[in-house]
Amino acid sequence: MMRIFYKILFLVCFCFPAAYGQLTIFNVSSSEITEKNGLSFQQQFEVQDVVVSTTTMTYGLGKDWEAGVNVFNIDYEKASHHFIRNDSTTHDPYAPLVLINSQKLFEITNFLGIGIGGQAGTNISRNKHFVYFTYGNLAASLADKRYKLAAGGYYGNNGYLGEGKVAGFQAGLDAGIWYEKIHLLADWLSGDHAKGALSAGIGIYFFKKLPISAGWQRSNFDGSQGWVLQLTYVP
Repeated sequence: MMRIFYKILFLVCFCFPAAYGQLTIFNVSSSEITEKNGLSFQQQFEVQDVVVSTTTMTYGLGKDWEAGVNVFNIDYEKASHHFIRNDSTTHDPYAPLVLINSQKLFEITNFLGIGIGGQAGTNISRNKHFVYFTYGNLAASLADKRYKLAAGGYYGNNGYLGEGKVAGFQAGLDAGIWYEKIHLLADWLSGDHAKGALSAGIGIYFFKKLPISAGWQRSNFDGSQGWVLQLTYVP
């Protein structure tokens, strides 16, 4: 039954125009939408034995829609001092990737909504493979947007996620303990694939529209730990 739900979610995201966004808390979408004609940007580095770079840009289309591009999995192996290109095995996600993203928010009340989105594209290589990741979140914004929560399900493929189950659960929290100054951040993507991880950290607003976030990350698969650093610009 759940597998049918995830397949429907995929069809909703990629078979209807512009229905596929999005800035993340760390690895889970916040389900916030870029304002109309605004351009949001996010750069993230995950640091373990391999440093993984993720770049996301989104443009606000209006009416709670956004769309953009991602450059994912620019992987640098510290031990061998070289960049990794993977186009042959889904044991790890294909790398690097260029993706198109989009997201739509359906408002239920002034503090509750449903975000449906995802990204799809291909790896940069002669041997190209189609990859995708879609999700649906129930998103809440409480206490004048000081506390934001998102939780829902996802469905992707092994080219994006790596070896393991391609459907699961995700959840995230952004708590403005000192609003737009210091925020506590946490998210979790379920699954024993390479993207499955628990992350927790802090976001500091050195400038109002330019928070810098840093945190700890733990892999679901083998318990390996590392760090994540993230720069976000929101107009």
